[in-house]
Amino acid sequence: MDPQLDRRHRRGLIGRVIFMASIGVAILALFALLYNIFNQSFGLVIYVSKIQPDTLASVPLDELSRDELVEILEANVSAGLFRRFESEVPMAERSQADVLELVLERVVEPEIVEVHGLQDSLLNQREILANAAEKYDRPSYEFRSWVSPNFITSPQSNEPQFAGIRTAILGSLWVIAITIATSFPIGVGAAVYLEEYASDNWLNRIIQTNINNLAGVPSIIYGILGLAIFVRLLEPLTSGAAFGVLESGTTANGRTILSAGLTLALLVLPLIIINAQEAIRAVPSSLRQASYGLGATKWQTIWHHVLPTALPGILTGTILAMSRALGETAPLVVVGASTFIPVDPSGPFSKFTTLPIQIYQWTSRPQESFRFIAGAAIVVLMALLLMLNTTAIILRNKYSRKLA
Repeated sequence: MDPQLDRRHRRGLIGRVIFMASIGVAILALFALLYNIFNQSFGLVIYVSKIQPDTLASVPLDELSRDELVEILEANVSAGLFRRFESEVPMAERSQADVLELVLERVVEPEIVEVHGLQDSLLNQREILANAAEKYDRPSYEFRSWVSPNFITSPQSNEPQFAGIRTAILGSLWVIAITIATSFPIGVGAAVYLEEYASDNWLNRIIQTNINNLAGVPSIIYGILGLAIFVRLLEPLTSGAAFGVLESGTTANGRTILSAGLTLALLVLPLIIINAQEAIRAVPSSLRQASYGLGATKWQTIWHHVLPTALPGILTGTILAMSRALGETAPLVVVGASTFIPVDPSGPFSKFTTLPIQIYQWTSRPQESFRFIAGAAIVVLMALLLMLNTTAIILRNKYSRKLA
């Protein structure tokens, strides 16, 4: 026995070393990813302006009042453009910060000529500024955090220094809300039927096998399914035409938030069903028998005892499904997510974009500065995912404490 015992100990030690090495590699890969993201979210930005700000006023522009900024804007843009700004939002109703942003964007017109990452900006700042002074005429610079309140609250723009992700954030929240509102009740209902009501016959075994297989289907397949069903077949419903939502003269188009949310609901539905089944299966049968012994019906037992006990596990599966849906890109591209849309979504029948789509669009552009704002958008996406998951975890723990 001794030689076999020593051999088993050696194998166990080798396995433990391999597992620890795997964890170490995973941690290093995670830190490398985070370093790359945060390195691109902060750093030096070199600008060359079409009109130098000091030629417009004797004091810095941000110290001027709103009326003074309006005078500068009116004097340096065309009359037609100024009338357009006035018709969109009257200047009297704009804040000083809003008018300042218009002056910077339309009059000063700063153009980003160089961007540098956080590490390069901290270690080689003097060299970067000296080279910029030699290469450009009166360059200006700033140490910029691409993740900022203005970045979050601004709409999309073709200029990276003015681009924001407000439209993409709203689109992501709308899509996730429809996804969870659709998939959660259907998924839990299907799990209850399969675990509590369905008999062990060939039909239910086929259904269970298909659910397990659908959990591993590539997401692009769900996008094609959503395109065929929700965008084309159910276009009157998903476009809002059947409800009289469309404006007169507008062509019905099913490429809306509703189609995207329903497509992602199909994508995460197998995950929710499987996790809900496991949670329901883990409820002790003694709990059911005790309920039956007190005269409860089967539905009363499920509603008042089985589901409350299984709810923490069900919410855990919902958290995983929500995380996957929030990061999906491929099915939304097929369904019709816009890569550039400056208008905020106003309802489920609106055109839309999402944060992953926006990140993909920015990383595919040739200008280096767009890759930096893509890194900032990734930081916001991770923060949004953490907030949504934290909310779900708080709800799960709340129900767990009630059961305890």
